[in-house]
Amino acid sequence: MEGREGKLIKYIEGSKTRFIIPVYQRNYDWKEKNCEQLFDDLIKIVRGKRRSHFFGSIVSVHEGSGRNTEYVIIDGQQRVTTISLLFLAMYNLIFKGIIKPIDGSLGIQIYEEFLVDKYQTDAERIKLRPVKDDRVAFEKLFDGDVYEYVRESNLTINYQYFYNRIQKNEITIDELYDAICRLEIINITLSGEDNPQLIFESLNSTGLALSEGDKIRNFILMGLPADLQDDYYTKYWNRIEKFTNYDVTSFLRDYLTIKNGEVCSSKKIYTNFKQYVEDLSLTVEDLFKDLLDYAKRYGVLLNGDNKNDSLYSCIDRLNRLEKSVTRPFFLEVLRLYDEGELSISQVTDIFLITESYLFRRIICDMQTNVLNGMFSNLHREIMRYNDSSCENYLEKFKYVLLSKNGRASFPSNREFKKKFMEKQVYNMTPKNKIYILERFENYKTKECKDVYEKYDKGIYSIEHIMPRELTPAWIKDLGDNYREIHETWLHRIGNLTLTAYNSRYSNKTFKEKKTMENGFEDSGIRMNNYIAKNEKWTSTEIEERSKYLINQAIKIWMLPSSGFEPEKKQVDVYSLIDEDIDFSGKKIKCFSFRNAEYAVTSWIEMFQKVLQILYIEDRSVITKFATSSYFGIASYFSFNKSDFINSVEIYDGIHVNSCTSTERKLFILRNIFKAYDVYFNDLIFYTNKEK
Repeated sequence: MEGREGKLIKYIEGSKTRFIIPVYQRNYDWKEKNCEQLFDDLIKIVRGKRRSHFFGSIVSVHEGSGRNTEYVIIDGQQRVTTISLLFLAMYNLIFKGIIKPIDGSLGIQIYEEFLVDKYQTDAERIKLRPVKDDRVAFEKLFDGDVYEYVRESNLTINYQYFYNRIQKNEITIDELYDAICRLEIINITLSGEDNPQLIFESLNSTGLALSEGDKIRNFILMGLPADLQDDYYTKYWNRIEKFTNYDVTSFLRDYLTIKNGEVCSSKKIYTNFKQYVEDLSLTVEDLFKDLLDYAKRYGVLLNGDNKNDSLYSCIDRLNRLEKSVTRPFFLEVLRLYDEGELSISQVTDIFLITESYLFRRIICDMQTNVLNGMFSNLHREIMRYNDSSCENYLEKFKYVLLSKNGRASFPSNREFKKKFMEKQVYNMTPKNKIYILERFENYKTKECKDVYEKYDKGIYSIEHIMPRELTPAWIKDLGDNYREIHETWLHRIGNLTLTAYNSRYSNKTFKEKKTMENGFEDSGIRMNNYIAKNEKWTSTEIEERSKYLINQAIKIWMLPSSGFEPEKKQVDVYSLIDEDIDFSGKKIKCFSFRNAEYAVTSWIEMFQKVLQILYIEDRSVITKFATSSYFGIASYFSFNKSDFINSVEIYDGIHVNSCTSTERKLFILRNIFKAYDVYFNDLIFYTNKEK
């Protein structure tokens, strides 16, 4: 590896010097603010008469290519690409006669030294070759037809910024060129013995961080020959990006959650992926094929599917509720469909039941932090029944979901109705309250209205039938208890509807809202038909409508029943996140930590084993507790066995107090997990009642 300081233009000048952005690099992603900062710096160079300005480092691999000198850019593509865009904007302004430099040869000098090889064919003349999608946008800028520009591309956006900024004449174009000539870089050229991957990781440990998805793309592609890089990028990676709407990082997190059987930390996606690949014996292409298969399923979860209208609609609703925690489970369900284990009807039922489960929990104000771990393990939990067979998968799914206890439970009809009746629906998040009204409006009709689109465009709004500001006429209609009625019922579901005429309704009387032009009697919104049948609107009518809608809700968000019966008594399954479970009288049979199972005979044995696993992973954390003089969690750990009535050894003479209740042991583990940055739901218990 050779590194030296020098001028940027010396690095990029020369028509026979070409720069290749390899396919494992991310797309160009400098934003307009980055270009603004660069241009401001160039102005400061001129006005401050600075001799030089450091522009960062560029790492490349030199590859001789016959008559040309090619550099594969390992790090620094953002800088090289941005300067090329600036040069192109300068050239086009000069070429079109919009700006006239003092140096009459400046335009042709920029074009032939920094932008093209004039002796090459049109297809090969451009010196910089960005990655696939960027390349198209870059080439369009050279063609000069504004109508053909790829306007959504960052290259086009930044080019236009420079094109417009230069015309402000804050400095002359000759001064701008002179300022660029003063930019200095550290030019690092790798030799054949250097490891580009290790150097790349080191360089990107600081600064503008790559996404985890970017790092993984580089990890897979960087070690391949150039022809395979191009082939696999086009055949697999670029398609994976498109199926995942270019959010590859989120997709890979869910992919690893499936493969490893535990929720993957957002901070450890790249590390966990490398470990996962190293533990496999797959070829790179087999890995890509598997990733692409899951990416296609991920695309269904993001964008829906035309195989079934009910499934498509359900996916759209789940996305609007922003319940991405379900995706690892749904990816496995879609895999079973692809493999012929489930029918499209069964898949649809699973999605609809999951939607009911999630929505009932929203209404009942149940905590959401349990869902991550629950859905990451749900498929495996289903497959535990009856020899891991996919037979009766739907019924097993319903059985498992209905068997959930505590914070993961499926709210009953009674609980759901009670909570819904009392819910201040209007005070819920916008996405949740419009979701509710859309479901009521389009339930059991083939003539569905696009409630979401009309709401998003401001055509529909949510109407309080009894208005938020009571007029004397409304006070009279409500009676002596008008304050209590208004406070109790204003924001509940029985008093809410949809309308396109909210501003006209305002706080008019009920009779006026009902009979006016475009009032409830004329409304094209189905749910307003019920309202129009009433002669008045008091607490009685609001309560009756609430009951009517909630009886519909029981049918829309159904509580399923399961015909599945386990062949034998199964153990109960809990995780460390289940803080509200009483473990008194429950005997632990085994536990699972990070997808590895351990047979144990007691809670003490589990307690000791988990601490031992964590201690081996990082000795410093528990050692710090054992040597601390503070109370709290540290008081349960010591190098002195005699500090406790009963204890068990972790390792290296560190003892932990075992003379505690099961609840206290779990409390200690939760605090230790926090110190180790481990998810609570990574630890799963399998128990049954003590005889």
